[in-house]
Amino acid sequence: MKFSLNTKIIEPENKENIDNAIILLHGYGGDGQDISMLALGWKRFLKNTVFLCPDAKERCAVNPTGYQWFDLSVDDPKYILEESKKAEIVLLKFIDEVKKKYNLKSSKIILSGFSQGCMMSINLGLIITENYNCVVGFSGKIIDKKDLEKRIKSRTSMLLIHGDSDEIVSPSSLLEAKDFLIRNNVEVKTSMIKNCSHNIPIEASSLALNYIKNNLLL
Repeated sequence: MKFSLNTKIIEPENKENIDNAIILLHGYGGDGQDISMLALGWKRFLKNTVFLCPDAKERCAVNPTGYQWFDLSVDDPKYILEESKKAEIVLLKFIDEVKKKYNLKSSKIILSGFSQGCMMSINLGLIITENYNCVVGFSGKIIDKKDLEKRIKSRTSMLLIHGDSDEIVSPSSLLEAKDFLIRNNVEVKTSMIKNCSHNIPIEASSLALNYIKNNLLL
C-alpha cells in the first residue's frame, strides 16, 4: 500500500510484529528525513513499533527545499487557520491509511511533532472521535484556541515540551496550551527545558521517550 504522503518509514528490526505506530510531523521548512532522527534514537527502546515520517503536502513558501503543513508567509490568523484545517484533512487521511496498512486502532497510534508539526498534532489529538494513544509535542502552540475549543471531540493525553530560550515560538505558548488543555479536561504534562532554543535537545527526546513507554506500558 502506497501512502498519500511521501513518507520515510522505519520498521522494527528483526521483522517484529507491528503493534504500535508513531507518526512524526516535521516543522516548517523541514521534511520527514529531518524528524526521523527522533525515531533513530527511540526505536531500540520501542519494540514492535513502526515510525512514519511524512513530508507535508506542499513545498515551503520560504524554503523550497523543505515542506510546510500550512503557509506562514501571509501574516493573517484567519488565513493560517483555514490552511491548517486543510492540512488536518490531509493528515487524517494519512492516519487512516496507516491504521489500515498495519491493522491498528487509534489507541495504538502516537502523534508527535516539532514546531508546526506539534501544532498539527495537538489539533489532531482533539478533533477526532476516538483518542489516540497520546500526543508528544515539541516547541509548538495552539493555532487558534477559540476555534479548537468549538471542535473538541476527544481528549488524547499529551506531553508538551518547550525551550525557555525559544526565539521562534514563544515559551509562553507552552503555558497557554497547558491552561487551555486543563480547562478542557485534557490530561497534559509539560516540561520547560532550560537554556534551550528552537530545537529538540537530548533531554527533551529522553523525556518524550519515557512518556511514550509509559503510555504504551512498555
